[in-house]
Amino acid sequence: MEVSANFIDLTAAGMAYLFIVGFVGGLVSGFIGSGGAFVLTPAMMSIGVPGIVAVASNMCHKFPKALVGAIKRAKYGQVDLKLGLVMGASAEAGVLYGAHIQEAIKKTFGDAGSNLYVSVAFVVVLAIVGGYVMRDAIKIYRSGNMHEEETAGPLARWIQSIHIPGTMVYFDSIKAKVSVLITIPLGFATGMLAATIAVGGFVGVPSMMYVLGVPSMMASATELVIAFVMGVGGTIKFAWGGFVDIRLAMIILAGSLFGIQIGAIGTTYVKPFMIKVVMGVIMVTVLFSRAFVIPVYLSQLGLIEPMTEATTKLLKNISFSIMILALIVGAAIVLKALIQGMREHKQQHASIEEAVAAD
Repeated sequence: MEVSANFIDLTAAGMAYLFIVGFVGGLVSGFIGSGGAFVLTPAMMSIGVPGIVAVASNMCHKFPKALVGAIKRAKYGQVDLKLGLVMGASAEAGVLYGAHIQEAIKKTFGDAGSNLYVSVAFVVVLAIVGGYVMRDAIKIYRSGNMHEEETAGPLARWIQSIHIPGTMVYFDSIKAKVSVLITIPLGFATGMLAATIAVGGFVGVPSMMYVLGVPSMMASATELVIAFVMGVGGTIKFAWGGFVDIRLAMIILAGSLFGIQIGAIGTTYVKPFMIKVVMGVIMVTVLFSRAFVIPVYLSQLGLIEPMTEATTKLLKNISFSIMILALIVGAAIVLKALIQGMREHKQQHASIEEAVAAD
């Protein structure tokens, strides 16, 4: 197999772009715990990287970055290690199965088929999960309960009430026992999606929050543990087939390791609902970026009328521009929330010191 044909030529501008993309992806990853791949995979595809290579290279860079983020947030007491490992085990099975499907599509339909599969998966998942998370964040904002502590919803309370002998495991994050027969399909779906579009957090974080009742802060941190487990297995599987471009992985990782530190620190200063706002806004923005190039792949596969070169170039440019917008918006929201949170924390600390001095 001539694997090198899958890899793009890297220019200085391309390397700088990938480093910035990695930084923003790491910033978002440390903040919301999804691995940041819903920014990174489309960003790589926007400069011509085939879908399967973007997914594979993304998974390769993911596990060391996720490990750094998990350790960082564990110091703040935000990680439920047991839950991460339990879901990570079934997620690994999902990764291996999903990678097999990716390779089969690439072999049968080529790069255009792989790109279409990844893009359609992005649009569908982003529309469902991003829309739901965004709606939830807006609902919390309008209710004025942004400062209130999160509580498990009706679905999570029902799940926690189910008792299946011999399968129950206690998790610190929810202070309750849940059957592994519930966590196994959630983990598998997370891994399956991770191997499809390199983003398991779309399923992992919301499922922990809404199905298991894990607070958003802990769900986003625990997802980093799952991402580490999935990243190791996924990298080995994809590398075996020759789809990991180590150059892309290392450049993105270099940027990500800076960004993830800032993002992780930001979670200690912001309100939990801000995590949902950031996740929802970026998901919806990236959705449009991928949607604009789907007709291009359909045309390349002969499923619709052939497009002119001018039309193809226009759609790709629009997609790339929206991708840049997503990067800017994501970074701006996280940094603004971080700065504002630090300022409020400083003011509160100053008020306490004044009160103590007055006594």
